[in-house]
Amino acid sequence: MAVRVVQWATGGVGRAAIEGVLRHPELELVGCYVHSEDKHGVDVGTIIGAEPLGVAATTDVDEILALDADCVIYTPLVGVADEVTALLRSGKNVVTPVGWIYPGERQRAVLEEACRAGGVSVHGTGVNPGGVPDLHPLMFSSLSSAVTYVRGEEYSDIRTYNAPDVVRHVMCFGGTPEEARSGPMLELLSAGFVRSVRMCLDVLGFSPDAEVRSTLDLAVATAPIDSPIGVIEPGRVAGQRFVWEAVVRDQVVVRVAVNWLMGEEHLDPAWDFGPEGERFEVEVKGDPDTFVTIKGWQPDTVAEGLVRNPGIVVTAMHCVNSVPYVVAAPPGVRTYVDLPLVAGRAHPDLA
Repeated sequence: MAVRVVQWATGGVGRAAIEGVLRHPELELVGCYVHSEDKHGVDVGTIIGAEPLGVAATTDVDEILALDADCVIYTPLVGVADEVTALLRSGKNVVTPVGWIYPGERQRAVLEEACRAGGVSVHGTGVNPGGVPDLHPLMFSSLSSAVTYVRGEEYSDIRTYNAPDVVRHVMCFGGTPEEARSGPMLELLSAGFVRSVRMCLDVLGFSPDAEVRSTLDLAVATAPIDSPIGVIEPGRVAGQRFVWEAVVRDQVVVRVAVNWLMGEEHLDPAWDFGPEGERFEVEVKGDPDTFVTIKGWQPDTVAEGLVRNPGIVVTAMHCVNSVPYVVAAPPGVRTYVDLPLVAGRAHPDLA
């Protein structure tokens, strides 16, 4: 019997998740929650630009809670804890890329109680945070002994991120350096990335007294830069580097970082991606060392990214592929280290 899945929200990640559910041989789409009244009652296939699927979207949360479904792929722009616990209490497993990757003690206690009430599990996943700064360093650390340092880092052209309101008003690109430093982005990101750092610290067995530090460095435009959010004027923010580091006895043992640039020209400092271009990196120092470069998760051009960004698709696919494993797991919070290896499924033509 197929696992019955509800998709919550139909932004970039949500649309890609729907496509993934439709292709997954073990999953069946049975419901969809949307925020916009314009989408209420609309067939989900129409929403994603495909043939009708016979599944209508709804803005009614109670309708979703009452639905006979096994799992919700929960992908709003910002997660709401009460929504997640309500879904869990209704007897639906939850897989989400917007938080809960490695919950702290108090947050975990609330989630565990809701999971027990519904007899289900919750799994936080993603690419960054999730994946690159935690799952992948831990996976590659299994090939080393005496680990002294792990790192997960992203290098991306933010012009390919098709969320202009977020880029300008939340991330503060195009604003003054003062606006970016006082904006909400570091706090918002830290909610996820600090948990990634904590997962690495705990699983690898570094000192529980490790101090986690965060920094934000900025680059400004030196000449007008064309971008999907308009022209970035000279002196305005055109590059941001967020870093989280865990320090044990004055030694950095975990580093997580994102480098987001509005291209590689006209920046001060003169940041660029180097000869490797856009990428993700995973590094482990131990016996022996490991250094991994991941390509393919960033689009080749800005225009391509605005249509279908592979980084968004990657995020959605790990959610989709996690569903059967989460549904089969015992009730409770299930992080990467609690689940078996999550794998994709073969193309139907090759199955």
